[in-house]
Parts: sequence; C-alpha cells; structure tokens
Amino acid sequence: MSKVFMGVRLQRLREERKLTQAALAKMLDISPSYLNQIERNQRPLTVSILLRVGAVLGVDPQIFSEHDSAGLVADLRDAFSELPDADTSLAELKTLVENMPGVARAVVQLQSRYRMAAERAAALESQFDDGNRGISVAPPSIDEEVRDYLNQRQNYIDELDQAAELIVDASAAALQQRLAERHGVTVLASHQSGPSLERRRYDAVQKLLWLPDTISESQRAFQMAAQLGLLELPGVIESLVQAASFSSDATRDGARLALSNYFAGAVRLPYRRFLQAAEACAYDIELLAGQFGVGFEAVCHRLSTMQRPGFAGLPVFFVRVDRAGNISKRQSAAAFHFSRAGGTCPLWVVYEAFSLPGQVLRQVARMPDGSTHLWIARQVSSGPAGFMAPGKSFAIALGCDISQAHRMVYAKGLDLANPDVATPIGNGCKVCERNDCPQRAFPSILRQKAAISRLT
Repeated sequence: MSKVFMGVRLQRLREERKLTQAALAKMLDISPSYLNQIERNQRPLTVSILLRVGAVLGVDPQIFSEHDSAGLVADLRDAFSELPDADTSLAELKTLVENMPGVARAVVQLQSRYRMAAERAAALESQFDDGNRGISVAPPSIDEEVRDYLNQRQNYIDELDQAAELIVDASAAALQQRLAERHGVTVLASHQSGPSLERRRYDAVQKLLWLPDTISESQRAFQMAAQLGLLELPGVIESLVQAASFSSDATRDGARLALSNYFAGAVRLPYRRFLQAAEACAYDIELLAGQFGVGFEAVCHRLSTMQRPGFAGLPVFFVRVDRAGNISKRQSAAAFHFSRAGGTCPLWVVYEAFSLPGQVLRQVARMPDGSTHLWIARQVSSGPAGFMAPGKSFAIALGCDISQAHRMVYAKGLDLANPDVATPIGNGCKVCERNDCPQRAFPSILRQKAAISRLT
C-alpha cells in the first residue's frame, strides 16, 4: 500500500465534528503531536490509524482512497489548460486533489459553468450574425453531474444493492406479480414506434405501468424492477438524492431515474450470485449474458458496479459511445478517466467495433502517463420499432488495469508484460501530449501552452 498523505481531509473531518487535536488524538490513542504531523502531511496515515479513524468518526476509510484522484486531476488539467496564463504543475494538481478534493471539484465546476456560459454567448452571437434564423442553446448537462456522483461512490450504492438482493425471483412474471400484490399496480402493453419510444410510463393515480410491446422479456423485467425501486424504496432514493446536493431539480430527477435503474440492474443481476459467476468464468461477458438472460451491455454495466466493501469484484471501466464519438455512458470503478474537453482517441479499439459487428475485440492500450490497460469492445444494436424507424447502434467498451488483466478470459494469448504490445492512445487530441500520433486531428492545447511559456 502506498503512503497516504491526506492530512487536510482528516483535519476537515475533525473540524466538522468540532473536535480539538488533543481530543481526537486521545480518541485515536496517539499523541497530539503525532496527529499534528499527520494533519500537516509530515507523517502518513497508516492502515491502523485509518481503521481507527473510520471507527471513531463513523466514516468509511475509503474516503481517503485515491480512487477518484486520477479523474479529478485530469479534470483540473482540462480546466487550467483553458487559462492561457495558468502555471500549474501535475504535482501541484495531485497535491490539491489529495488534500482538498472539495476545492478541486469546485474549481472544475466553476470551469464547467464558465465554458457553458461561453458556449451560450457564442450561440447567441451567431444567432444575431446569421439574421436571427434561430439557434437552439443546449441546456446544462444533467448526465455529467449524475455520473460524477456515481463515480465518486465507485458506482456502488450499498443501500440499493442490499435491498435488491432480497428479491429472490427477478423474472418478468414474478416482478409483475409483485407489483400487483404489493402495490396494486397493473402492467399494460403500449404500442409505440419511431424515435420517441419510451421505455415505461407510470400513472400513479390509476396505478398503471405502461411498457412498450416491442421490448424483450429481459427489458420488461428491467423496467418493472426500476419501477419497483421507486415504489418500495422512495425514502432511500430520496435521501441519496438530497445528500448529493445536486444543482437543479432536473438533475435531481435524473438522479432518481439513475438510482431506480441501478436498483433494477441489481435485481436482475444479484450481487453475490453474479460476482461468483463472473469469477468462475473469468469474466466472460457472453457466458454471463446467457446465464442471466440479459444483454452484453447489461453485463458490462453491472460489472462496473461490483465494488462492495470486503467483497469486491474486478475494478473495471465501462464506456458506451456512438459512431460520432459521443459518450453516452461512462462509469469507472478504478482510476481511469477520459477527458471531458479533449474528446476521445481514434486509436481506441472501441471505434473499431463498428466495423466488425458481433465480434469482441481486444486491445492493450497505454496512456501518455504510462498507465496501461486491457480493453475489450463490441458493437451492440437494437432494431427499429416499426417500419422505416431508425435503429440504434453503440460500441460498448470494458477495460481494466493491466495488473488485473490476467483475471479476464480476454487476456489469453496476449503478452501482457511486453510494452511493445500496447497501442499508444490518449485522452483526446486537444489535451494529448503525443507529438508522433498519426491520427492527430487538433494541435495539443497543453503543448501550445508549453511552447508559449518557453518563448515568454
């Protein structure tokens, strides 16, 4: 275990509980001078002290984990890269994140709001310049805020996961019966077609749940389980939403939907049984999909949530992209991050999946900071719900750190120890420092800033 220097986090916890250094030192059975040195980052937090802090202050010792650091450091680099005169080193950003994550997140949030305001101003300017033909201005991103909340919790919500495991029969018929018997809800089929297809519609007054007649049995079960979550755990979901301090009512609504969908995934793929099956087949996604009667994407999504304390699965990253490169899902149970500002990398195997539908592709990829990962990718599609209705096609990518890759069946036959096997990829051209990339589309903002600094 690496040494943990996060004294400011400990100091903040102490001050929130209105404890003096002497009082907390006595509770931890250490000297006040020792605690003072820890809070000033002159001594590391040892494992034994971390455990005592958790017990004494009633907090999860994982709040001192560096899990979220990589993503937050990358977000800060993005934020400062857009300031022409900002002079910050990677070491300074890491120190800020490790000691004052709240301040770091506030900086990222401020930069995000500034960028959104700048984009709105540019859109309004264009509206006047082109004869007032009308340009729609995109609303703030709800998904990003909800996604950040889930990633901060390592995509694991214990309150919902434990409750979901109590539902023994997760078949569509059993869930429909549970809705009827416990909540008086009748499930009806609705005929929908076209791009405006809704997954479910609930009438709380008449207690009617409408599900499209075009979705599969597995999708029906998922939607019923999600509605069950809202009906059986409203207090739990609401307390989670309120504790997260989201910025708007729309984001809170999005969080409720995300949490109900999380519950549905946990019902369909119960934690212990699913994790044991995953370990037994070396995380063979297609085998797991067949065993549990769900799709490829559902298995990948669930694998990114298997981080129960004391009984964790393989820490993975899960991404879903479309052909245009838009990332519609991004969850990480490990320290991996793709830039928000720089886009994604065309050398990443996820884009190759569109050319080879139905095949599981593999890639050992190395980031500019030297971190290396094993990625797998496959295209998934859903057919049209009516004549001439457009279908949907995505590429699903699942990855893990190279040190954990041997646990996956997809590592068979790969020389994981050979650095020449890895494909160099990046966070996206605008924030990637590689100068020898054959696929570079834009000059690097970071390299431009470095060049300007040398000239001045």
